[in-house]
Amino acid sequence: MMEQKNLNWAVLGTGVIANEMACALQKMDKKLYAVGNRTYDKAVAFAEKYGVEKVYDTIDEMFFDDKVDIIYITSPHNTHYDFMKRALENGKHLFVEKSITLNSRELDEMIALAKEKDLILGEAMTIWHMPLYKELWCLVESGELGCVQMITVNFGSFKEYNMKNRFFNMDLAGGAMLDIGVYALSIVRSFMSEAPTDVLSQWRPSPTGSDEQATILLKNGASEMATVALSMHSKQPKRAMISCEKGYIEIMEFPRADKAVIVDAESGDRREISAGDTANALYYEMQDMETAVLTGDDSILKLSYSKDVMDIMTRLRKEWNMKYPNEIW
Repeated sequence: MMEQKNLNWAVLGTGVIANEMACALQKMDKKLYAVGNRTYDKAVAFAEKYGVEKVYDTIDEMFFDDKVDIIYITSPHNTHYDFMKRALENGKHLFVEKSITLNSRELDEMIALAKEKDLILGEAMTIWHMPLYKELWCLVESGELGCVQMITVNFGSFKEYNMKNRFFNMDLAGGAMLDIGVYALSIVRSFMSEAPTDVLSQWRPSPTGSDEQATILLKNGASEMATVALSMHSKQPKRAMISCEKGYIEIMEFPRADKAVIVDAESGDRREISAGDTANALYYEMQDMETAVLTGDDSILKLSYSKDVMDIMTRLRKEWNMKYPNEIW
């Protein structure tokens, strides 16, 4: 039986995700306990908006507050590693926005530190938590559609060439891979029975040297294959297709999907599956995080999948020699 305890959440950052997180807590009939931000005035305004009890003068205060159970890190991903290390060293469970770290070295260190401190660490990857995917994984695992054969994923955004913003700025760890590729590779990993071992790619840099565009081919030991097409400067649908022996699953707007279409390979008959609600994406994430903390079982967070995805992204960037300033691989 799950221990009943009111867990106090603190959020680091006050951007879009932090606002969604505060709203998600309200849906859980809870209030956000505390907020910290590099700009104090923004933290104060955020606290006033959501009735947050505690505002920290400095971010470091958050890590030493005994009342904090879980910290949700929503700051830019190039800042995650340092914040994660300080939080874990001070006994805080951590939920971290994607991409959870910059590379595999950072993530492996943080996984080891969380284990050493007996703390829960999870990536706020919507795909791990949306009810639709939990139903679809069960459907695929049941064998009703036969074995997974091929997965195809597209994700493209048209971002103007503003080389100072986070999409292209190397100092902010810009590029398609860590911003949108992490979603595409996560859905691929979630429907593969084991991690890909064969990975091939092509890429095109932006004027800053960030990865503007890439195509990726993946294959695992079970001969399941995938293709991924990413772009930060050309629009594509957020579309995923999981092709099995007896039919295929098509998912539009896949990062926060709440419906999918299943097409029978022989008859062509189509049926729609609906589960959850796109608008509640962070609510599902945070419910799963609380379950993991209260039970001590982090399997629901799929951190091993986050590691597999990070290993692929790091491998590709190394092949491209696309290293961020001051990054240590």
